[in-house]
Amino acid sequence: MIYKNSVQRFREIVKIMAYYGFGYLVDKGLKNGKKSPANLRKAFEELGPTFIKIGQILSTRTDILPAEYIEELTKLQDNVPPESFEDINSVFLADFSKGVDELFLEFDKTPLASASIAQVHRAVLHDGREVIVKVQRPHIYEKMKMDISILHRILGITKVKFKDALIDPKEALEEISLSTEKELDFELEAKNIERFASLNKDIDFLYIPFVVREMCFKNIVTMEKIDGIKITDIPRLHEEKVELNALGRNLALSFFKQIFEDGFFHGDPHPGNILVVGNKLCFIDFGIMGEISPSLKDALNEIFIATAYEDINKLISVLMSIGIRKGFVDRNRLYEDIDYLMSNYLSTSLRNIKVSVVLEDVFDVSGRNNIKMPKELTLLVKTMVIVEGVVSKISPDINLLDVAIPYVKASTRKSWLKDISLEEVILKAFRFSNDSSKIPSKLLELSDSIIRGRARVQLEHKNIDKPLHSLNRMINRLAASLLIASMIIGSSLIIDSNAGSRVYGMSLLGLLGFIVSGIASLWLLISIIRSGKM
Repeated sequence: MIYKNSVQRFREIVKIMAYYGFGYLVDKGLKNGKKSPANLRKAFEELGPTFIKIGQILSTRTDILPAEYIEELTKLQDNVPPESFEDINSVFLADFSKGVDELFLEFDKTPLASASIAQVHRAVLHDGREVIVKVQRPHIYEKMKMDISILHRILGITKVKFKDALIDPKEALEEISLSTEKELDFELEAKNIERFASLNKDIDFLYIPFVVREMCFKNIVTMEKIDGIKITDIPRLHEEKVELNALGRNLALSFFKQIFEDGFFHGDPHPGNILVVGNKLCFIDFGIMGEISPSLKDALNEIFIATAYEDINKLISVLMSIGIRKGFVDRNRLYEDIDYLMSNYLSTSLRNIKVSVVLEDVFDVSGRNNIKMPKELTLLVKTMVIVEGVVSKISPDINLLDVAIPYVKASTRKSWLKDISLEEVILKAFRFSNDSSKIPSKLLELSDSIIRGRARVQLEHKNIDKPLHSLNRMINRLAASLLIASMIIGSSLIIDSNAGSRVYGMSLLGLLGFIVSGIASLWLLISIIRSGKM
């Protein structure tokens, strides 16, 4: 039965994609006119929850799809018709062996919101606490796994070659599969809320909803119901006398702390997921979280510090340390590209610069120089784009870079002072004084070597094998041409002098010379023609 459903779904996917003009994918690629991005979005919406979620994930992958596709996929609507109450109740029965009526004092059968993989209901616990319950759609995990398996099959039969992509499409599909699997694990989401709350417990302007642990399972997460104002509802914020500039600055500071200090950040901060309670920010929906390793977090700090101090060499060193080399890296060309980028930004007012654009430009320069940035940073870039959009809407005068650079400088100074120790200072001072004492003697050695002719300058030549090979071929052809010409002249002189044995009244030796030189001339001409360089 599963195989039959899989075949039917395969046919449905192919039919809908073909209807929107994507049958050409099996032969060409993502180049079928201006309507292709919009048609792909419409096809994903018609194909249902799985493809809506895949499209939303793909909208974060600027290294896979062109910009026009990224822009269109970000418009994907997540409004999906709700499941029936009977189907929702079956999820509770499967997870808790109890129905909704036994588990809650009250439970609204009509959902507050209905998304691609889950829907949210208001409920009241038996102790009187008001909560929201996020319930996964029945069998959504199996449906998404089937769709991803079908996409693997389609990818296997397609003739498309994604030459310009920095990663393999199959690798991208595996990553999408992993991302959806994490998002479908609601126990993980409950842990994300608790971890986020622990990391931000000392932040006065943040409020994190509590989790009702005993009412959480793999398909269900229950948390405090927040009665707040949507962060972009400007009229209501004005009514409540909320200071918008302070709100925007606090949102920016919160995200820089999440990224540069915690290495654990909210991965989907669109306005619907950020509420204002009193004068505090409250994040909801922790299904998509970004995590940065300590080494990558330190590297991001160094990138911003290097940018602030215009230290191009430091910036290049950091990019090469965190990036994956996809070929030969010309450090001089990379330096020139970064220098051009820095000169453009540093000559511009901070108010005209966006952090997300800076990061995207740095990634673009790295890609052109055969350095692939870690895939963990793609979610970070998308997050910064969303945060910048929210901040610009509620407080247009604030620029994220105005907040970012001072914040990173301050946090780096604190980190430096915190990590330093007296023993380390003494050891480094000793090494410095020891090395410094050797400088005069080293300078004397150098000057003596130059005077006595022992000094050597080591030159390293790169990428000269091909030019040398071409030069060798040219010299060999010239030598062969001279040899053939000599043979022709020699054979002519021999025939003219009638020396040696004769055949049909001609010198045999001279005739053989003409034949050999003719064959050699023909071979030389053919080799030149085949090389394509006449």
